[in-house]
Amino acid sequence: MKRGFTYSPPKCPISYIYVDQDVIIAEKPCGLLSVPGKTETDCMEARVRADYPESLTIHRLDMATSGLMVFAHNKNAQRHIGLQFEKRFIRKEYVARVWGLINLNKFNIDLPVKTDWKNRPLQIVCYEKGKSALTKVEMISRGNNSSYLKLKPITGRTHQLRVHLNSIGHPILGDRMYAHDSAFALTNRLMLHATKIKLMRPADGEWIEFDSACPF
Repeated sequence: MKRGFTYSPPKCPISYIYVDQDVIIAEKPCGLLSVPGKTETDCMEARVRADYPESLTIHRLDMATSGLMVFAHNKNAQRHIGLQFEKRFIRKEYVARVWGLINLNKFNIDLPVKTDWKNRPLQIVCYEKGKSALTKVEMISRGNNSSYLKLKPITGRTHQLRVHLNSIGHPILGDRMYAHDSAFALTNRLMLHATKIKLMRPADGEWIEFDSACPF
């Protein structure tokens, strides 16, 4: 369900978790675009570049999603880490609060996703033309008609976590694009946070892992 909004990104400074000669790990706040929009120039990419002029974008988070993003200091690192994303070497974890009580403690959501071309940028589950999408889900806690979940996307489809959870009847709270009215109105933000990322450092191939505390 698409709902209108006014772009009003938070003014807080960017928090940097890790910086070396190749890699920048930073926390994106909820409500800030990852890259420029059609008319909006204030974004994560621009703010990181203001601090590190040579920085290069590797991947994105949805505007409403907060949490860890990876940037590169140079073209070689950008290619190296970009290939890790492409080959699904990188491990990411999210925390979400969703509508309703889920009885299972651990399960997978394996539903193919495609763009809803008549309602872009919305995505839909489509068995005929959708691209494979797999999300591993673990329960953190449940109560007050909501569930806290740990999410591990194995694939990286657009809006994958939001579509997958909505498709099983448990939309992420505060999701203006997919949640029903009750789930949307329950919070003042999308309850989705990129809390963990693990990747190989381009300089030496060593695995490095970073955490970001969930803000909700």
